[in-house]
Amino acid sequence: MRTRGRNLPPGAARLRAALHTPRLRTEPPASGSATGYLQDDAAPPATLRLQLNALQALSRQTIAVRLTMLVIGTPFAMANTSDGAPTHAVLIVAVLGITISYAMLRDWDRFAPRLLAHPSLMVLDLVLGAVLLLTASPVSPLAYATVCTPLLSGLLYGWRGAGLFTGLQLAVLLTVHRAWEHSPGAGAGTLLIAGFCVAAGIIGVTLRNLMFRFGTATQALAEATSRLAVAEAVESERARLARELHDSVAKTLHGLALAADALSTSADRPAPDPAVLRRQATLVAAAARRAAAESRDLLTDLRHHTDLTGTTPPADLTAQLAAKTETFTTRTTLPTHLTRTGPEPPPLPPETTRHLLAIVTEALENTHRHARATRADVTLTVTATALRLTIKDDGVGLPPAHALAEASDSGHFGLVGMRERAEQLGAHLHIAPGTPGTEVTLTLPLREPPTDTSRPSRPLHQESAHA
Repeated sequence: MRTRGRNLPPGAARLRAALHTPRLRTEPPASGSATGYLQDDAAPPATLRLQLNALQALSRQTIAVRLTMLVIGTPFAMANTSDGAPTHAVLIVAVLGITISYAMLRDWDRFAPRLLAHPSLMVLDLVLGAVLLLTASPVSPLAYATVCTPLLSGLLYGWRGAGLFTGLQLAVLLTVHRAWEHSPGAGAGTLLIAGFCVAAGIIGVTLRNLMFRFGTATQALAEATSRLAVAEAVESERARLARELHDSVAKTLHGLALAADALSTSADRPAPDPAVLRRQATLVAAAARRAAAESRDLLTDLRHHTDLTGTTPPADLTAQLAAKTETFTTRTTLPTHLTRTGPEPPPLPPETTRHLLAIVTEALENTHRHARATRADVTLTVTATALRLTIKDDGVGLPPAHALAEASDSGHFGLVGMRERAEQLGAHLHIAPGTPGTEVTLTLPLREPPTDTSRPSRPLHQESAHA
């Protein structure tokens, strides 16, 4: 990779690109790359903000330590020089080194891209430190400033950069050792600092790669969580659509098919009665119009679920239950009575009211189709802690095989829809044989007791947008 006409280590080029580009594509490692502890540098993750902030913090701390060591060690270098030009030269080098370190510490955000683009700046800094160390001896505090160069190169450039600058620093230490080999403790001090330099380079690269791998793993986890959330939302929406289709359009189309079969049978008779044909054709047309209306209602509801900006006022559950039972009685000629006990029900969210009405409608339809009942009773009971709906008939009841837990296996998807709606409401649904008939009981907990009917109380369950 070439940047501004200079060859850069791969790690430096990737990190420099990350500083100027918000998102990067994570490249997979080459098939022939080494594995193990000394493996190739980790590729920067696609989102680098957190990792770059951590790298910058570590780099600034490294420069701060180097600046401190230069300030403390400069007097040692000045003490070992003779008066005149050598003293002035050492003083100039010390001022340059301290000034450069202070400028980088203060404006790291501005100097970091230049340091990444021009690794030769690290060589200049290394030369300035070598001059001071050569005059101060390897046992002075200036020797510890040399450890910062391999550490910083490992954080910025990866294994190749750390290896290059650690090797150069070791060469500087060898030169200093030869100049001070007769000084007491020079050999042990040089060996100790050399070991620190090697360890610092390895630590710098390890920290860099750990941060990049942590960022990659975090991004992968976030993407997996996002995909899982999308899959759950899609599954929830599919289940909701299945319930809505079963409770509306599917039943109407089934009735339309039965009416069309009856019309076909009447038309095939040798002497069909025109009045009968007209009545059956009217039923077919009415069923078709009802299916179209239910389809429009379903599409409207779908658009309402996708529009999360508007708010719908609470619905009057008692009034809608009364209208539902009256319509059911008119359509099926099955006497259905609504009874309310206790105080007025609290205002409920529209989604909650819609689920309650759908459960009541499904229970009444099962009574009409399967129970052979002569009447049905719907009871709404409001207590201090719960709202209870009971749908009871005097029919033959459900067969034993049609238990709620086995409803989907037996093809009774209406019971499955009732159970799913109850679960989304946080309510308890119980279906039991009556004396005679079947009794369906739905209990919805309330958060606040409706003691004051003039003030609305809040229901326990707040329906989500993908109910």
